[in-house]
Amino acid sequence: MRRALDLAASVRGRVAPNPAVGAVLVRDGRLVGEGATEPPPGAHAEIVALRQAGALARGATLYVTLEPCAHYGRTPPCVDALMTAGIARAVVALRDPYPAVNGRGLRRLAEAGVQVELGLAAGAAAAINAGFLKRVHCGLPEVTAKFAVSLDGKIATRTGHARWITGAEARREGHRLRDMHDAIMVGVGTLLADDPLLTTRLPPEDCGAGGPHHPLRVVVDSRARTPPGAAMLQPHVPGRTLIATTGSAPPERVAALHAVGAEVVTLPDQGGRVDLHALLRCLAARGVNSVLVEGGGTLLGALFDAGLIDRAAAFIAPIMIGGRDAPGPLGGEGVATMDAACRLREVEVRQVGSDLMVQGRVQPIPGLEEV
Repeated sequence: MRRALDLAASVRGRVAPNPAVGAVLVRDGRLVGEGATEPPPGAHAEIVALRQAGALARGATLYVTLEPCAHYGRTPPCVDALMTAGIARAVVALRDPYPAVNGRGLRRLAEAGVQVELGLAAGAAAAINAGFLKRVHCGLPEVTAKFAVSLDGKIATRTGHARWITGAEARREGHRLRDMHDAIMVGVGTLLADDPLLTTRLPPEDCGAGGPHHPLRVVVDSRARTPPGAAMLQPHVPGRTLIATTGSAPPERVAALHAVGAEVVTLPDQGGRVDLHALLRCLAARGVNSVLVEGGGTLLGALFDAGLIDRAAAFIAPIMIGGRDAPGPLGGEGVATMDAACRLREVEVRQVGSDLMVQGRVQPIPGLEEV
């Protein structure tokens, strides 16, 4: 199962709207086939493993990180192929909550005489597919807040200068986070201040399967202030860009953004700003499972105040910036008392170069208690 989890993790960010699944076939103590979910409309992990195993799949044990599908979608049901191949046993980490599956795959295998076991490494499997689980259960993608701060909690100087707070190793780790997410989101203020590319820049050995993955870029821009000449909109820049705006955006600005290849989506406004619930529902409807939010403080604060952040990934640099007017990572209203503060769970702390990386969950993974 550990190998199946590694295979699943290697395709995070690459297979939406599908979950990232790993499958391993073992016969007589020997690995005879393995696979991970291919990008749509490619094969599911179980089919990749069966193709590799061939006739050796008969009598084998399948270790898989998510319940095999039992319905026709882009591909035929995996359970049909598994039964035809003659596997003897299936060890499944996690039930698939997708309504067309949700236990049907397990039942069909059991009815065919396959020994079925559920729950091995369920927590680890759920962590890999937390975004898929959030989208299926809640109709929203999983949102990770990512930021880099100085030792005194600043994301920039009082003049707005922010390059670079962290060292090269931490910045590389930030690109690894991009590599495993379906979308990356910033506010228009960050775009106007930094003109970022929001691409993934990593050597192949640091990436998941298939080399660097460039997530969908999402700019929250209520009045379409994004310049058509922005770096991310240049034709040589890989990946797609979506501008989320409102009905108050001037039509000529929207047309100019369309003209340079951006997709512009008009959403309801909330107090003159893009309704973030509506934006996340829009992304989920497009099959986006996970969103990495890189700022700035206005957007992160609005998401925090709305209770829309699921995970946090913070890089803390051993520098001090000072300044009453130097910004912090979270704007918005915040909490009024310390007992209302958000305390992370499942916290991981590690040193990355000279910086610290702190990760943890803000919200529990939906549906995990059902395992």
